[in-house]
Amino acid sequence: MYNGRSVVTDLAVEAREIFQELKKEVMQEMREPPGVEVENAGTDEIKITRVRVVSPEGEQSIGKPMGNYITLEIQGLRENDQRIFEETCKTLGQELVPILKLHEKSTILVVGLGNWNVTADALGPKVVSSIMVTRHLTEYVPEQIDEGVRPVCAIAPGVLGITGIETGEIVRGIVDRIRPDIIIAIDALASRRMDRINTTIQVADTGITPGSGVGNKRMELSQKTLGCPVIAIGVPTVVDAATMANDAIDLVIDSMIKQANQGSDFYNMLANLDREDKYRLIREVMNPYIGNLVVTPKEIDELIDRTSKVVANGLNIALHQGITMEDVNRYIH
Repeated sequence: MYNGRSVVTDLAVEAREIFQELKKEVMQEMREPPGVEVENAGTDEIKITRVRVVSPEGEQSIGKPMGNYITLEIQGLRENDQRIFEETCKTLGQELVPILKLHEKSTILVVGLGNWNVTADALGPKVVSSIMVTRHLTEYVPEQIDEGVRPVCAIAPGVLGITGIETGEIVRGIVDRIRPDIIIAIDALASRRMDRINTTIQVADTGITPGSGVGNKRMELSQKTLGCPVIAIGVPTVVDAATMANDAIDLVIDSMIKQANQGSDFYNMLANLDREDKYRLIREVMNPYIGNLVVTPKEIDELIDRTSKVVANGLNIALHQGITMEDVNRYIH
């Protein structure tokens, strides 16, 4: 049983795509939602989408709070390609630097959300195990620390079912004690697209709500609740059964549209089908029989190991000035 703690199903990029699908019914020219700025970058192998919600109107358009949302799409991440692995680590580090806004002595708390006993939910704890933890070194053996290494501490607080304590309460207690300048929370996500499973990395500076992606919403981790900025990093590791059924039906519909006579009643019916309503209907129909079923790839063990190292290496590069991938192993226990 998946003891879900995944964050969100409609991430900023996906929310924007849903908005655009709805707009196709009333206009031919595709525009961005009002109050939302989008920038595309990267390469064919590592595609980067930067979404910035800049106004309350933008919040209402895509249902996300004002802030920055970055998505790295790496289809080759599922393959054991060392070159793509290293390039992804470096790219993630480069994307994190401007969003973290660290100064030389910033103290960083890394929080690995999730259940380490459930493979698809173990991303956060596995990332924490590969983080360069240096706060104790800067305090006790500062002469052995390279210049540019910042004080970093990390915790994998587990889940309510294991600890009996809300994750937010644990994090808030630590924050009150060590007073970090910034919190970085890592969690597994539930995606609304099958092709995004273990191929995308999501970054947001608006905080995180553990469990909301699978209907298990817990205490929000954000600047509002914790008193300091919270950067969220997530990787989709599961997809719900309704999404799989919805995607399969969409493929059938797209195939039928290609074969139908353009302008015919049948063609217009298929082309104007509200796909978001269709998804909701599928969930309602399936729920009595399978409940909130989520699915993950059979090779999830290997994928979580690889993805957690990518996220950890990207963080290590971003958190410490001048640190390269070759330096990381010196600090990892």
